[in-house]
Amino acid sequence: MNSMKAVGLTHYLPIDNPQSLLDVVVEKPKATGRDILVKVEAISVNPVDTKVRSPKEKVEEVPKILGWDVAGVVEETGPDCSLFQPGDEVFYAGSIARQGGNSEYHLVDERIVGRKPASLSFVEAAALPLTSITAWEALFTRMSISQDPDHNKGKALLIIGAAGGVGSIATQLAKQAGLTVIGTASRPETVSWVKSMGADYTINHHDPLLPQLQAIGFSSVPYIFCLNALEKHWEGISEAISPQGVVCAIDDPTSPLDLKLLKQKSVTFVWEFMFTRALFETDDMIEQHQLLNHIADAVDQQKLKTTLAEVIGPISAENLRQAHKLLESNSAIGKIVLEGFV
Repeated sequence: MNSMKAVGLTHYLPIDNPQSLLDVVVEKPKATGRDILVKVEAISVNPVDTKVRSPKEKVEEVPKILGWDVAGVVEETGPDCSLFQPGDEVFYAGSIARQGGNSEYHLVDERIVGRKPASLSFVEAAALPLTSITAWEALFTRMSISQDPDHNKGKALLIIGAAGGVGSIATQLAKQAGLTVIGTASRPETVSWVKSMGADYTINHHDPLLPQLQAIGFSSVPYIFCLNALEKHWEGISEAISPQGVVCAIDDPTSPLDLKLLKQKSVTFVWEFMFTRALFETDDMIEQHQLLNHIADAVDQQKLKTTLAEVIGPISAENLRQAHKLLESNSAIGKIVLEGFV
C-alpha cells in the first residue's frame, strides 16, 4: 500500500484524553481533476481544529484528519490543473468538507491555493493562509471596505480580539487600507503584540467598549470586526457602531442575537466564514487563489509580516494535542506552527 503518516481521530474526545488525536498511517491520495497533491512541510493550528475535534457521539471508520493551514511543495497535479506544477512551493487553508492537512501529503483544489511567499520559510508561511483569507474577505468582501487609503482617511475599525491570528492580519491589512485601527487586548503581552501589528490604540474587551472609545476620542466607529465572544459584546457593539456602520463576525454565538439592537442605526451585520467558497464550490472560488497570491506579494514586499508566534516541534499527535490545549485556553497569541514529520 502506498501509505503516509498522519495525525487523525476516530472518536471525538476532550483534548486531555490521549486518544483525542492519534498518530496513524493512511493511504497516500492521488491527484485527479483540479486537485494538486502537496508534500506538507509545515502546518498551523486554528480554533476551527478544536471546534471540529470537540466531544460528540460520532465515530469515524476512517481516521478523520484535521488541519486547515498548510505550506508545502506540489508533488503531483491532476489532469485539469493549470495554475501549478510539481516543485511549486504553495500555501493554503483547504476545505472544511475534505480531509485536513495534518498528513505527509495532502489533496487540495488548486483554485484555493496560493504561491508561498518567497521570502518566508515554510514555518512562517504556514501561519498565514486561513487567517489571511478570513481577514481579507471580512474587510474587503463582506464589509466592503475600500482598499484605497485616501477613501478611508478618518475612518476607524474596532477589532475585538485583536491579538489572535485573524486579528493580527486584519490589523495589518486595515492599516494598509488607511484605517485607524483600535484593537482590544486585556493583558500586557497581548497589548504589546497588538501594537506590534500596527494598531493605533488598544482598549480592554473585559470593560464596556463605548466609554473606552470615547476616552480616546471616538464617539462611535463605522466598522467593527468581532473575533470572539460575540454575544458577550453584542450590546457594546450596538452602542459603539456608527449609524449606517458595518459589523462583521466569525465566531458562533452561544445564544441568539437580538438583531433589533442594530435597527435604529440601519447597521449592516455580516458573517465571514472562509470555507464558504470551497464548501459550496462557488463560481468565484478562484478568488482565494488570487487573494493568497496578493498576500504573498505583500509579504515579499515587506508590507505584511507573518503572525507566527510559536513553533512546537514536528507534526505528531502529542504536539498537536499540546497546540489544541493552548488554543482552548484562549490565551494564545499569534499562530502556533508545527514542522515536518519525524
